[in-house]
Amino acid sequence: ANITVEGFRDGANFAAALQSPPTRSRPAPSELVGEALSLFGYQPGDLDPAIPPALVHGGADHLVLALKSREALAAMAYDLKQGQSFMRREGLVTILLGYAETPRLFHTRNPFASGGVYEDPATGAATAAFAGYLRDLGWPHGGAIDIVQGEDMGMRSRLHADISSAPGSSIRVSGTARLMD
Repeated sequence: ANITVEGFRDGANFAAALQSPPTRSRPAPSELVGEALSLFGYQPGDLDPAIPPALVHGGADHLVLALKSREALAAMAYDLKQGQSFMRREGLVTILLGYAETPRLFHTRNPFASGGVYEDPATGAATAAFAGYLRDLGWPHGGAIDIVQGEDMGMRSRLHADISSAPGSSIRVSGTARLMD
């Protein structure tokens, strides 16, 4: 995948932006959704019908499960080894669990068991793929969305995705960076 990354200063902060490869999405098979719901202890009734489960791509493959409540998102828990087996078998880099606070503000969590990490606090590739999916759905994004991620793991990140109207086109994702010890 051809991904362009740039770094820059945003006032006193360091910032980065990535330009994704072309995006694509398709409905997720019901068996896959059922297995993912079971992994996280969710029920079909926990899903937000306005954003149906989907397989999304913006350089890597992700499963999107949009939830009806912020509380359900905050309660996310799963077995890392089971998640790793499931995600590797299905070719998923992450599973994006999301909640739409408004049409342009989302809260997400990104289990990254395929890479041996319980959760990623800022996933630009998943954000790009998700933004492309929202465009495919005809979601009222107004040309951009903001994602709050990592909050429930104590590493709050805010990502911004610019969305053009061209189907399948690249998504630009940006945000500030923090120094890690």
